[in-house]
Amino acid sequence: MADWIRDLQRLFPSGRVSVAPAVLEAHGGDAWFAATRPQAVVFPRSTTEVAKLMRFASRRRVPVTARGAGRGYVGGCVPKKGGIVVSLLRLDKIVELNTADGVAVVQPGVVTARFQEAARNVGWFYPPDPASRGESSLGGNVATNAGGPRCLKYGVTRTYVLGLEVVLADGTVVRVGGRTQKNKTGFDLVGLFVGAEGLLGIVTEITLRLLPHPQTRAGCSATFPSAAAAAAAVQAIFAAGFLPSALELADSFTLRSARKFLGPGVVPPGAAQILVEVDGRRAGVKAELAEIVALLRRRKAGHLLIAKDEPGCEKLWEMRRNYSASLKASGLRKMNEDIVVPRSRLVDLLAFAAQLQKKYGMEVACFGHAGDGNIHVNLMADPKEPGVMKKVDRGLDELFAQVVAWKGAITGEHGIGLAKLPWWKEATSPAVRDLHRRIKRALDPKGLLNPGKFV
Repeated sequence: MADWIRDLQRLFPSGRVSVAPAVLEAHGGDAWFAATRPQAVVFPRSTTEVAKLMRFASRRRVPVTARGAGRGYVGGCVPKKGGIVVSLLRLDKIVELNTADGVAVVQPGVVTARFQEAARNVGWFYPPDPASRGESSLGGNVATNAGGPRCLKYGVTRTYVLGLEVVLADGTVVRVGGRTQKNKTGFDLVGLFVGAEGLLGIVTEITLRLLPHPQTRAGCSATFPSAAAAAAAVQAIFAAGFLPSALELADSFTLRSARKFLGPGVVPPGAAQILVEVDGRRAGVKAELAEIVALLRRRKAGHLLIAKDEPGCEKLWEMRRNYSASLKASGLRKMNEDIVVPRSRLVDLLAFAAQLQKKYGMEVACFGHAGDGNIHVNLMADPKEPGVMKKVDRGLDELFAQVVAWKGAITGEHGIGLAKLPWWKEATSPAVRDLHRRIKRALDPKGLLNPGKFV
């Protein structure tokens, strides 16, 4: 055992520091396949304890990786250089829900769905809805600037972060932003930390903007004979002047996998699907849904499932939320890439995915947030096939090169982490990478926070 570990144990009360092998193992990875065991895990219960930990780590030059619920998909919280993992799950209080101000103050360990429910119970709405919202923490959502289906209409996590309390690498505690809806006092330091993947500081408190909860929502699922026809229907919805709260797409392999996983009769017949949801006042929602359904019928939509109220919408979403699990249940290894393309490139993207499938002899499943061009492209590798991962790597090289050529982004929600690190240089210019390094050196000159990642 390293000497610094004994000193760390003496610094904190009993139960705050663990070196038990099972605990180290559990805190070495996330939902991605790679993992590295830390040397110690610390469970602080206050900002003061996080600051004390960072002062210790700075003096001893020990790496520190912050971790929330560990539901990320890119190895973002993998402690690549060992050292200390600081688990923020015990910082799990909803400190304030202020309906007069439309503001909430939360700690980073609060699970997203729990917070959404608490806000709804007082008539307010926190829109960001990552697929893992029932398990992921708000601190992790801030670290990756998480999105979800509703970000089409409402925006991503950054849209709702008014202020942050952050512990810097040397233990300094700063408060950036505030609790007002507008604030132009200096640089946008809130934006600097949101999406920084824990490389610039450790968030210990979050001030969030809330909205009045929509009175109702409604939606529909429509199937089409091809993914191209479904993508064209997406463009038609926007061309007609609609802004749904969510607009999702799924391709043929995704639907076939879901039919097998969920059983007969749950997933409608068809080679591609779009799922549309609208929300707002009851009269407006009813009229808007009727117009969208009429538009889809004019575009020769096949099987239509119409949800006229919230329970009906939840039934549609239950189907949609099982698409990822359905692909995993196929027995193939699912390589999930959350790329983003300009919406005008949706048809091109689906055609490119079909080319990859043909060229490399593996299924390529596409589903996700068609409304903002954020499609989850899944290369489905047969783990029994010799050398299959070399084919996957070549396929990913081609995918990311094409996305960048279309002026898209290699990640829309998951972050860079370790999984996207090989394509970081392709996605950014030398000047932009240097700017990242300069910011990192200014805030973390010893390189202690989440080392081994993209900066």
